[in-house]
Amino acid sequence: MTATVLSCPCCNGENITPFHEAGNVPVNSVLALKSKQEALEFPVGDISLGFCEDCGFIYNSAFDPKLLEYSERYDPTQAFSGTFNAWHRQLATDVIERFGLQGKRVIEIGCGKGEFLHLLGEIGNVEGVGFDPSYEPARDATPNDRLDFVADFYSEKYSDVKGDAVCCKMTLEHIGPSKEFIETVRRAVGDDPNTVILFQVPDVVRILEEAAFWDVYYEHCSYFSAGSLAALFQRCGFEVTDVRLEYGDQYLMLVAHPVNGEVNSQPTAYDDVEGLRARVGQFAERLTDIRESWGARLAKYKAEGKKTVVWGSGSKGVAFLTTIPDHSGIDFVVDINSFRQGHFMARTGQEIVSPEFLADYKPDVVIIMNPMYRDEIEKDLARLGLSPEVLTA
Repeated sequence: MTATVLSCPCCNGENITPFHEAGNVPVNSVLALKSKQEALEFPVGDISLGFCEDCGFIYNSAFDPKLLEYSERYDPTQAFSGTFNAWHRQLATDVIERFGLQGKRVIEIGCGKGEFLHLLGEIGNVEGVGFDPSYEPARDATPNDRLDFVADFYSEKYSDVKGDAVCCKMTLEHIGPSKEFIETVRRAVGDDPNTVILFQVPDVVRILEEAAFWDVYYEHCSYFSAGSLAALFQRCGFEVTDVRLEYGDQYLMLVAHPVNGEVNSQPTAYDDVEGLRARVGQFAERLTDIRESWGARLAKYKAEGKKTVVWGSGSKGVAFLTTIPDHSGIDFVVDINSFRQGHFMARTGQEIVSPEFLADYKPDVVIIMNPMYRDEIEKDLARLGLSPEVLTA
């Protein structure tokens, strides 16, 4: 496994400590794969995580963006979940009220299928433009003539598209040249200090502390803590006014504004390099322990003839199944997203089924990929007359 990016993409530092490698992982996790054969033969890449000792950024030095596909068949949406939708609506309401965006113009980078921009339009009469190569007009059930969508990556060529706010949720972690990209955003937004910048990414501190191998996958080439995220934006000419945890402390939300002038290179309020260094040092041992624990548990279920299913066919499910020692005791993966049902899991080949499938299958064990959805899933299981053992990753 050869590292191809030797200097830090956030600060250009060269003091990089490698600490986790995984080979032959699927390069996409949420593409619609129509056959088991296609799934089993899906392309793979390597993960080689490095920790920047200077700024605390963590990244996959073996990442090759040319291996990825972001198209209409890429479907990471969580909008089929009532739990997620309630939080998403509250987030949209808070953003509109906190930053006075009623009737204003919002640019969303990485808008997915457009759900959040639609919420902003519905709640705050927001005008806006969303950019995402996976956007599908056919999936847009609530067209809004104040909203436009561009099925393309946001780049320098769209720098003339302006807004009162720029929002980017769960996208920056997919971008390898982090500093280069944020510099592009900085040039595009101009020098108006009233422009609101909102970026949301997964919190790497939680991933390290839990050794959450199900949250390490190929599309996520960039891993941020509050400190490394804030430092990146300050380095690129933004004043960072807030970095807070959201959604069960799984996501970081950064708030910033452009600054016309000198910005401190390191925001000491969020500096967490020392704490990260300790967590990075413990990650490999913790991951081995957790992986072996899951392996032993699943081997026991298989030996006892218990039917085990995974609930959640997204990236966490793919990473879980491709990392545990043996996935042969798991034949099906459940998902409430009807657009993913009937497709297959990358590299491991399990069919993705609806919750209703379980009424006849009657699983003994259900493994939930995200604990945020446990209550919702247990209600679905009860509705189907099922009472399996429920575990969370």
